[in-house]
Amino acid sequence: MDTELVTSKLESLDRCVERLRTKTPETLELLRKDIDAQDIIAVNLERAVQICVDIALHWIATVSRSPMPETMAESFRVLAEEQTRP
Repeated sequence: MDTELVTSKLESLDRCVERLRTKTPETLELLRKDIDAQDIIAVNLERAVQICVDIALHWIATVSRSPMPETMAESFRVLAEEQTRP
């Protein structure tokens, strides 16, 4: 496994989470009124999910014996199944 790659991905994920934390309005009503905040949140959520999928696929490709998943959701199922294996 390429630890530098995973570290870089985790740093990017941390930036997304921090952006979400700092740009999420305190109330749903404020969020509804703030289209810029909606965009920032949507983009960073999408990025965060993609980063998690990238890390999962890297782990599956380099460590796991499972076949490569066909969907993003399946990549998380493979990880969950791997966790329950002895």
